[in-house]
Amino acid sequence: MIIAVDGPTASGKGTIAKALAEHYGLPFLDTGLLYRAVGYQVMQNGGDPDNAVDALKACDFPESILGDHALRSETVGGLASRVSVHPEVRAALNKRQVDFAHQPGGALLDGRDIGTVIAPDADVKLFVTAPAAVRAERRHGEMVARGVDVSFEAILADIHARDERDSGRAAAPLKPADDALLLDTGDLTIGGAVQAAIALVERKLREG
Repeated sequence: MIIAVDGPTASGKGTIAKALAEHYGLPFLDTGLLYRAVGYQVMQNGGDPDNAVDALKACDFPESILGDHALRSETVGGLASRVSVHPEVRAALNKRQVDFAHQPGGALLDGRDIGTVIAPDADVKLFVTAPAAVRAERRHGEMVARGVDVSFEAILADIHARDERDSGRAAAPLKPADDALLLDTGDLTIGGAVQAAIALVERKLREG
């Protein structure tokens, strides 16, 4: 069974995807981490994330980077959004994701284009979203809890910028697959969102 979980930043898709993978016993891949690794490697190389050549060169990152906590920073998240607009970068990372999705027994992947590009044949496709202000409030709370001094306004502006880049790029734009099940987590707790996601998956599996 292949489950695809897509959605914008801070929508809760990562938390939901991990919970679903555990619930159904599926191997899990956070594909956004691959793009964060590329963005981080560009920074390490002293390159320009908006330059396709620099971004493509950074796709040859060492596997050890994937375990670096720095990849979860807001700075690297912004770099990931910028390098992901390059078709060359997406092509370089796509095979790794496609192979993971189609391993024996299936898998669960979360990202921006899993249901539309990486695994359009997925058994279940979820598109997780929430209003931008709610997503900014969540992200701001997380950062304040980590001791990061940043304003809500700055986070909201960054989320709007990422949404625009991710949805407007020519290569694999962020959008729900035609047959994706939509889950708005704006008014849901984490537990409620996970239960709602499981219910959607179960309904889809029943319907076939």
